[in-house]
Amino acid sequence: MKKLSTIIAGAAVGMLALSACGQEGAPEPAAGGGGGGEAPEYEVAEDVDLSDSPTWEAANSAGTLTIGVKKDQPGLGNQEPGSDVPEGFDIEIAKIVAGSLGFSPDQIEWTETVSANREPFLQQGNVDMVVATYTINDERKKVVDFAGPYYVAGQDLLVAADSDIASPEDIGGKTVCSVDGSTPAQNIEEEYSDAELVTYDAYSKCVTDLQSGSVDAVTTDDAILRGYAAQYEGEFSVVGEPFTDEPYGVGLPQDDDALRDAVNDVLEASMEDGTWTEAFEYTLGDSSDVEQPEVDRY
Repeated sequence: MKKLSTIIAGAAVGMLALSACGQEGAPEPAAGGGGGGEAPEYEVAEDVDLSDSPTWEAANSAGTLTIGVKKDQPGLGNQEPGSDVPEGFDIEIAKIVAGSLGFSPDQIEWTETVSANREPFLQQGNVDMVVATYTINDERKKVVDFAGPYYVAGQDLLVAADSDIASPEDIGGKTVCSVDGSTPAQNIEEEYSDAELVTYDAYSKCVTDLQSGSVDAVTTDDAILRGYAAQYEGEFSVVGEPFTDEPYGVGLPQDDDALRDAVNDVLEASMEDGTWTEAFEYTLGDSSDVEQPEVDRY
C-alpha cells in the first residue's frame, strides 16, 4: 500500500490571480455554459492508503465517496432534467480529486448542497467533501476545513439585457436576489444596505424572478452568472464590475488534516499534469488568460 503523497508527483505552484474577458476570474463560457468537446477522463489511483484520515477510511470501507455539489449552476454544477449526473467545472474538479483518492466516477455519490447547508452537511457527516462554488473565508474555517483554492471568482450582478444597472453603485432602491447563507447575500446586507435583498435556497429561483421582473438583479460569483447569461442568451447580461474576490475551495470535515493535505496535493498536481486546464476548457471554455490559483496550506 502506498501513501497518497507517493502517488501524486510533486507539482509546481500556480499564481493566485485570475483574469479573463477583461475582469478578474471571469472567463466567458461557451454557449450553454460549457467549452464542449469530448469529456475528460481522469486516472483513478490504485493502492491508495490514507488511513490517517477518518473520512477517507469510512468512504473506502463503504466503497463510495459522497460529494456535495450544486445542481442549478450552469457551467459549474448543473444537472439537467433526466440526467443521472451533474456537469460543470466543480464536478470535474471533484472527479479529479476522487480519482486521486482511489474512487472512480461510478463510486461517487453526488449529493445536492445549497449554500445554507454546506457546513451542516460536513459537520453531520452527510457528505465527505463539498465542491460547490464554496468560498473560503475565516468564518467558515471555524467549523469546517478547506483545501485549495482551485479557482478565484468575483461577486457581480446579473441584470436584464435592457437594465440601467451598470455597477454595484446603481442598486440603491433596487431589489437584488441571492441565496440563503451565501457570501454574496451577506455582502449586499453589509455593504449595500440601501438595496432590498431577497433570498432563496437556489439561484435558479432568483433567475426566474429576474425573468418575471420581480427583482432587478441577481448577485453571486461572476462565473455562475455568466453560466446563466449563456444559458438564456440575449435575456440577461453580467454587469462586469466584480466587487469581491471569492476563492473557491473544497470543503472538508474539520481537523481531518490528512485528507486536507491529500486534496491540496491533488490540486497542485492537477496544474502540472494539465488536468485542471482540461477540466476548465471542457466546462467553462478558453483558459488562455486564466491561471490556476496557488493552494493555501493554512
